[in-house]
Amino acid sequence: MIASPSAFISRRDWLRGTLIAGATVVSGLDRLAGRIQPVLPIADERALLGGQRLADLPFLHEPTINMETPQGAGLDGRLYSDLSALSPEHGVVPTAKFYIRTRASELLDTSKPWSVALHPTTGSARPNALTIPELRKLSRPMGLHLMECSGNSRAAHFGMLSVAEWAGIPISKILERMHPPRDSRILVSGFDHYPQTSSSSVEGASWIFTPEQLSASNAFLALEMNGAPLPRDHGAPVRLLVPGWYGCTCIKWVNEISVVADDTPATSQMLEFAVRTHQDGVPKLASEFRPALIQQAAMPIRIEKWSVNGNIKYRVVGILWGGTQPVKLLEIRCNPEEDYVAVDQLAPAAFNDPWCFWSHVWTPKTPGTYAIRLNVKEPLIHSIRLDAGFYVRYVEISEV
Repeated sequence: MIASPSAFISRRDWLRGTLIAGATVVSGLDRLAGRIQPVLPIADERALLGGQRLADLPFLHEPTINMETPQGAGLDGRLYSDLSALSPEHGVVPTAKFYIRTRASELLDTSKPWSVALHPTTGSARPNALTIPELRKLSRPMGLHLMECSGNSRAAHFGMLSVAEWAGIPISKILERMHPPRDSRILVSGFDHYPQTSSSSVEGASWIFTPEQLSASNAFLALEMNGAPLPRDHGAPVRLLVPGWYGCTCIKWVNEISVVADDTPATSQMLEFAVRTHQDGVPKLASEFRPALIQQAAMPIRIEKWSVNGNIKYRVVGILWGGTQPVKLLEIRCNPEEDYVAVDQLAPAAFNDPWCFWSHVWTPKTPGTYAIRLNVKEPLIHSIRLDAGFYVRYVEISEV
């Protein structure tokens, strides 16, 4: 099923919804520039009224690394997004700062005409093909979508996580041409060969889905991000985007889409990422894999130090993302000895994709090291990572 246009959220709609739903006090519109003026949410505005933001505190126990700078090559290539400056008004990550998990191979030659081979039946010897010009004719805005690497971690400052605005072709449009038979699966593959041996991964970028999984997730072949053609390191000329699924399923440099049998073995990429996508062991068959859904998650992205009427206060600003249903109540705890309390401000979202913002004004009782942890106060929403404290962040408070 192709999602209706209302299912795709644009940058303008998202910013408007985040601000309005978050009960933001809007002091007015800059009609000449066509943007909403950034202001504090109501709860924060009252607590910090007349105050001055003094500094942002660093998080502890996170190694010093180069953020937002491409490094390494091929399968070992990385770029980590710095999330600390995000806000509802600036919630889209510029393409040059969007995280990279694997950089383009030196063997990748995009100077020649590129096409995506379509194998409509199992074992088809003569595939159809879609050229990039043909795909561009079918391309349309697909809205804002989040991607997170399943290997995102504290070692990367949790910076393997980004949001961009995409354009491309719904995969359901491609499947209409292929007419996959009942009980078949769809193999999406991309160019994945490198001149050097990797220390962190194996070659063979591909993932196997059911047609229903691709349609239900509104998966699409992306040709553009943030209003421009895909850069080489982000999968140019065409990559797969599976909203709500971990980035390992979002195959770059797509060159083949095949109909395969239901009992097809899992690909090398599926096997490599089985643990990180929370599978039950390492299944041998693709049919035994659960959807690689991004788990419900939340974390602080910065700690602001404020002076308010001669008193020191701290404002914790964070993001909420992942999961399959909107979160209505998010709780925070800054000390394991304290109870969880509701965050001051949460921008309720009708969508789980992309992220939404929350904030909380906090007055520590004493100097010391604090562990900031979030909890979703809804029994039907579970997250392996959030429940285990995976996104806990630490901060040193020296002045209260």
